[in-house]
Amino acid sequence: MNQETKRVAAIHDLSGVGRCSLTVISPILSAMGVQCCPVPTAILSTHTGGFGEVAFEDLTDFLPQALEHYARLGLDFSCIYSGFLGSEAQIDHCLDFFKSYPNALAVVDPVMGDHGKAYRTVTPEMRRRMVELVSIADVITPNLTEAAILLGENYDNMPLTRSAAKSMLARLSEKGPGKIVITGVSLAEGIMANIGYDRENNYYWCVPCDYVPVSYPGTGDIFAAVLTGAFLTGDSLPIAMARASRFVEHAIKTTFSYGTDTRFGVMLEAVMPALMDKTVPQNYHLL
Repeated sequence: MNQETKRVAAIHDLSGVGRCSLTVISPILSAMGVQCCPVPTAILSTHTGGFGEVAFEDLTDFLPQALEHYARLGLDFSCIYSGFLGSEAQIDHCLDFFKSYPNALAVVDPVMGDHGKAYRTVTPEMRRRMVELVSIADVITPNLTEAAILLGENYDNMPLTRSAAKSMLARLSEKGPGKIVITGVSLAEGIMANIGYDRENNYYWCVPCDYVPVSYPGTGDIFAAVLTGAFLTGDSLPIAMARASRFVEHAIKTTFSYGTDTRFGVMLEAVMPALMDKTVPQNYHLL
């Protein structure tokens, strides 16, 4: 039996309560047979969405120390995966991680905003530097707000035509990454979908999703984590997109049915067994 396990350096924040960032990424990757090695950018008592003033510890200085230690150990990583970054200095440290492991799959979740607005911590300079980080990525997973920020465009909440969606994906690819997935896209034909582009094969993909009238923290982290785990275990882009979409939809629907406090995120513990389903999903088609 082959005992080799894929190893991911996950550069994200750690929020103790709220089911987001590393608290969901680590168990998801583990359940998918991938080792998650957390590299926390900050530690928070809760996420920042509705719990009042949080206890916060910045770990910017920890990042280069961790990288230096891994280099001394000669550790290898199959993937470097970055998420929420709190400063320009953390972007610099992420760039160092990616450059130190040029053969690792480079996944960037460019966490900068949602619902048409940038997060208050995301400065104009951080937006510019995030484009730099995206330029060396293999895979990026922005939502529609973040896609607009990366392209330097104003956010438009009108549904996208297929041609407009393809144009957005192609223009993001021109910035460097070979695989792009934009989440939470409303298409003009009346469906919600996650859309993707595989530059190597020049295929545009669409995974329709059922709309549920609720928003939970951490669903973007969950999507990106499942997508990353799927790539590392051999899935193609459309299959990885479909697997991630199916799991997030299952988690949202399950949680919504119980009417729980949205601040606490999705009921991950109840739906984790779904990650063990190795059936190849078929809910994808060409865009």
